Amino acid sequence: MSVPYILFIIISTVLLLFFFIIKLKINAFISLLVVSIYVGILAGMPLEAVLQSIEKGMGSTLGFVAVIVGLGAIFGQMLEVSGGAESLADYMIGKFGKEKSSWAMMITGFIIAIPVFLDVGFIILVPIVYALSRDAKKPVLYYGIPLLAGLAVTHSFIPPTPGPVAVADILGASLGWVILFGFLLGIPTAIIAGPVFGRFISKKIPVIPDHELYSDANVKAEIKDKPSFSGIVSLIFIPLLLMVLRTVFQMMIRNDAVSANVITQIVIFIGHPFSALIIATILSIYILGIRRGINKKEILQLSSKALGPAGIIILITGAGGVLKQILVDSGIGEIIAESVVGSSFSPILLAWILAAIVRITQGSATVAMITAAGFIAPILDILALSEIHTALVVLAIASGATILSHVNDSGFWLVGKYLGLNEKQTLQSWTVMETIISLCGLALCLTTSIIL
Repeated sequence: MSVPYILFIIISTVLLLFFFIIKLKINAFISLLVVSIYVGILAGMPLEAVLQSIEKGMGSTLGFVAVIVGLGAIFGQMLEVSGGAESLADYMIGKFGKEKSSWAMMITGFIIAIPVFLDVGFIILVPIVYALSRDAKKPVLYYGIPLLAGLAVTHSFIPPTPGPVAVADILGASLGWVILFGFLLGIPTAIIAGPVFGRFISKKIPVIPDHELYSDANVKAEIKDKPSFSGIVSLIFIPLLLMVLRTVFQMMIRNDAVSANVITQIVIFIGHPFSALIIATILSIYILGIRRGINKKEILQLSSKALGPAGIIILITGAGGVLKQILVDSGIGEIIAESVVGSSFSPILLAWILAAIVRITQGSATVAMITAAGFIAPILDILALSEIHTALVVLAIASGATILSHVNDSGFWLVGKYLGLNEKQTLQSWTVMETIISLCGLALCLTTSIIL
């Protein structure tokens, strides 16, 4: 296959994906499977081989992602129903004071979005934004943008949220490194897109909540005896610390800094994403559920409810794994990789561009991440990047998939509705904030790759 023919396959594949999702309104799971078959046929693969690649790609991806996303969804559900998010926000506001509450909202969003989906975290916490805006007589965006920035950065950068987990699995990246650099690059990104931009845009769009949606009845959640701040933070960070410890110990063993023994094997075992999230989920069920009087039947119902939206993400991720496998088995990935290796083009920049194009065109950040990962994975196999640089490619894809949220993204309408903004104001605030996150993420990924 010639390079021009491969470019034709890639461009036509992306266009076909857009046509299915945007024009025909076909579910992303089905759309990704169909375009994967399309790629295999154009690449000259035998039809039987295409089917084998579908089975292999789906199975190898879901074996990891299904467990992580499923456990993370149940963990997040327990945090949501217990009032943990409100407890965390109340504590942070008390520590920072109302004058610096925009920083408190950013940090709260940053922490809460680790186990909870962005839209759920926003809906849970937005009443606190209303209350702060009303009491301090400041525009709603002064507090709303920092909250959204914290939620959006973590949702895209830090596992076990589904996006980075799926991309890390498709690219073969270590979750420990992704978590570590997700924090290191995510914190400055959230500061710039959150309190800094929020202070600026709130002066340009001085919207004050005045709708019945923001009435006193909605300001405080009707949950008594909320979990403690320390308990919530401990539950959220236990799995993250265990996964990072696993990565550190593995690196130390490879460098002969420590010897492999029973203790290191135990640390590596409990630091595996499966073990770490099983521990965290069981603790959340007991501490946030059973100890707080939620009976076993209700916990079962809550767990089942959590797996509904998780199932959709899992299937889409599996379809992304199929696309990756087709590209590998057809030989397209190897040819693309050799072209990239022979040029000075950064794989980080290429990953960001691919994710950004898909995001802008069809709206879904998850689909953008998984599609870009499918195209990039064969290239990384040839480049043989270090674990650190592979993690940076994961974050570059996450950054690209965050850019320019607009009318084809459900988040655009959710934010506009809850913050009382019209379409133009939502574009000027939420869309610009998402773009700042994307560009800051890219800049920090490129800078870090040069330094390391």
